[in-house]
Amino acid sequence: MNNEDNSTQDKDIVVNATNAGNFSTFVNALKAADMVTTLKGIGPYTVLMPTDAAFAKIPRLHLQDLLKDKAKLAATINLHVIRGALLAKDIRVSDSQSVQGEMLSFAAKEGAFTVNGAKVTKQEIEASNGVIHGIDTVMTLKH
Repeated sequence: MNNEDNSTQDKDIVVNATNAGNFSTFVNALKAADMVTTLKGIGPYTVLMPTDAAFAKIPRLHLQDLLKDKAKLAATINLHVIRGALLAKDIRVSDSQSVQGEMLSFAAKEGAFTVNGAKVTKQEIEASNGVIHGIDTVMTLKH
């Protein structure tokens, strides 16, 4: 029985990000970096996914330059990905290593969690190969 319901657990991260409607810039960045198959693959992955509003904070020319630099774009995307599925109930004040290799610091602030200062804005979207947490800021590489 294949009914069109709102279940996200049988769809992968990329499908759920596309269907959510507020992650289109991140999905376009995945396409530009040729990384769609990675986040459609076997996970699990936790993606700290910047919303479209988060990308809107980046000056337009800077964002265009980033989207044209495939290596830097892939590194930036990987900064937002952690191996394993981290559900909201499991988030603790701690550090986790991103796929890029940089440390991500989770902190509790005013009843919500932040990661490297970016506020986790939305309850997770569970997927067949991991979980998405929307964040309000695009994290940048430290080097």
